[in-house]
Amino acid sequence: MNKKWFRIGMVSVFLLSLALRFWGLERFNTLVFDEVYFARFGNNYLTRTPFFNAHPPLSQYIIGIGIWIGSHIPFGHDTVNGLTGSLRSPWTYRWFNALTGSFVPVVVAVIAYQLSYRRTFAILAGLFTACDGIFLVESRYALSNIYIVIFGLLGHWFLLLALDNQNRRRSFWLVFAGIGFGASVGTKWNGLWFLSGAYLIWVAAWVIHLIHSFPNLKFFFTSSLLKEAGGEAAPVLAVPVDGGLPNPKGRRQEAGVSTYSPSSLSSQTPLQNLTQLNIFQMLFYLGIIPAFIYSIIWIPHLQLDKTYGFIAVHQQILKFHLHLGGNSPNVHPYCAAWYKWPLMTRPMAYYYQTAESITEPLPVMGPPLPVGAGQVIYDVHAMGNPFLWWFGVAAMLFLVGMLALQAVIPWVKEKRFSMPATLSVDTWIALYLVISYAANLLPWVEVTRCVFIYHYMCAVVFVFLAIAWFVDRCLCSYYQQLRALGVTITFIILAAFIFWMPIYLGLPLSPNDYKLRMWFNSWI
Repeated sequence: MNKKWFRIGMVSVFLLSLALRFWGLERFNTLVFDEVYFARFGNNYLTRTPFFNAHPPLSQYIIGIGIWIGSHIPFGHDTVNGLTGSLRSPWTYRWFNALTGSFVPVVVAVIAYQLSYRRTFAILAGLFTACDGIFLVESRYALSNIYIVIFGLLGHWFLLLALDNQNRRRSFWLVFAGIGFGASVGTKWNGLWFLSGAYLIWVAAWVIHLIHSFPNLKFFFTSSLLKEAGGEAAPVLAVPVDGGLPNPKGRRQEAGVSTYSPSSLSSQTPLQNLTQLNIFQMLFYLGIIPAFIYSIIWIPHLQLDKTYGFIAVHQQILKFHLHLGGNSPNVHPYCAAWYKWPLMTRPMAYYYQTAESITEPLPVMGPPLPVGAGQVIYDVHAMGNPFLWWFGVAAMLFLVGMLALQAVIPWVKEKRFSMPATLSVDTWIALYLVISYAANLLPWVEVTRCVFIYHYMCAVVFVFLAIAWFVDRCLCSYYQQLRALGVTITFIILAAFIFWMPIYLGLPLSPNDYKLRMWFNSWI
C-alpha cells in the first residue's frame, strides 16, 4: 500500500467513524443511561452548581465545554429538554463526545503504524475499531469512558513517537505522553492501567537488554523457527511487509519478515529503544508530569465545591466505590465480573422503550408498554461487535502462544534457554499488545464492587490491534489459504457490524428483528 492509498484509507476510516457517531444524534430527547450524571455534571459547571462527583472531573469539564459551544451554534436545537438542569438540546451535550469518539479509530491506527510501519496493519486496526459497537454507543452519548481510552491511547502514541526521536524532540513527545496519561487518570482512576502498561513494557525491554548483555543468561525469546546458521528469529507467519515495499527507518527485510539491524540506532524498533530511557526519565516524564496534570485537573472542581479538600474528596470517592456492592444481579441487573468481558457474555442495555408504530413520537422516559402491545422496539445496547471481540480474543491467545513457544521450543531442542541477538518486529508487537492488554484487564480481578462491560474498553482496544495484526499477516502471506482466511475474517467482522448496527444506533426494530440479534438470554 503506497502513501496515497494509506492516506485515503485513514481519511475514509475517520469519515466512516464520524458519520456513524453523528447520524441521528438527537434521536432520543432524554438522558440515556449515565447521562443522568455526566450531562448534568457538565451543565452544573456552567451554572456554578456545587455537587459531589464520584470520579475525577475531566470528562465532565469537556462535556460542559461541549454544552457551552453547542448552545452558541445556530443549529441542532430542534428538540430541547430540561433534564440537565437547564433547557438544552440533546445535540449540545452529545456532539463533543461524538467528535472525540470519531478520532479513536485514527489513534489506534497510528499506534499500529508506529509499532510496525506497516500501512495495511494500521488501516485494519482503524477499520476494526470503527466497526465496534460499544465504542460507537459510548461516543454517541454524554458519557466518560471514551475519554479514558483516547487519552490513554494518546499517551501510548506519544511515547512511541518519543522513542522514535532523540534529544529535544524525544523530551517534547515524552512531556505529551505524560500529559496524556495524566488526563486519562483524570477521567477515571482506571486510566492508570494505560500508564502501568507503559511501565511494564519498559521493564520487559530492560530485561531483554540485560539478557543480551550477559551471554550466559540469554533466554526466553528464541523463535521456534530459529535459523540454524544465522541464529536470527524467523516469523511465525512468513509474509512480506507492506507487500514487499521498501521499509522505512533503515530497516531490512529477511525471510519475509521485517527485522531491525543492531548496527545503528535509527534501525531499531521504537519499543527496543525503551532501554534508552533510564529510571529518572521514566519517573519524571511518566510519573511526576502525569501526577501534576492529574492534580491541576481538580482545581476548578474544588473551587466550585468547597465541601471537601483534595485529600478528603479522594477519600469520599474511594468510600463511594467500596460501598457499591459486589458483582451480583441483586446490586444491578447488568453487573458483569471481569471474566465475562472478553467473550461478551453480559452486555447491557443503555436505553429500551417500545412504541405501537414507527410513526409514533419516539418515547422518552417512563414505563414501557404492556407485554405484547409494543410493535416497535428502540434499544441502545452497550455491546461490542461479537465477532470482532471473539476473533480478537483468539488472536490475543495466538500472540501469547507465539511468545510461549519461542521460550519452550529452544528449551526442548537444546535443553537450555536462549535468545537471538535481534528480536523480530512481530515479537515486539506481540510483547506490547499482550502486556498492554494484561495491564488493563488483570487489575480488575481484585475488584469486588459491581462492574460493567464498559470497563473493558481500555483493554479491548489492544484486542482490536491483535486481530488487525493477525489479519495483516494473513493478507500479506505467500499462502493463498492464509490470504483467504484474512479476507474471510474481515468480511465477517464488517457483516456483523452491519447486522448489529440497529441496536448500536437505537434504530426501530420489530420484536422478531430484536430477538434475532439477541443470540443469548444473557444479552437481554
